[in-house]
Amino acid sequence: MLLAGMVALLIVSVVMATLGWNASDGTDVPPIGYAAMAAGILFSLLFSVGLMALAFYSSRAGYDERANVIVRERDKTSE
Repeated sequence: MLLAGMVALLIVSVVMATLGWNASDGTDVPPIGYAAMAAGILFSLLFSVGLMALAFYSSRAGYDERANVIVRERDKTSE
């Protein structure tokens, strides 16, 4: 059921994209549109690279390790 739903969504997405692409014949994009698109792509790339760098730093610095329970010496003697 899940796979069938996902395939149906994929088909609908492809059909909608094709209809939108074909409906835009003769439409020109102004230079500011290309600049905005380039800025959006650059921002997305910088943001994703920054997040991946933080993930690697966190992993190498040991922040992703399991927490250890610290038992004090006097707690050990009462056991």
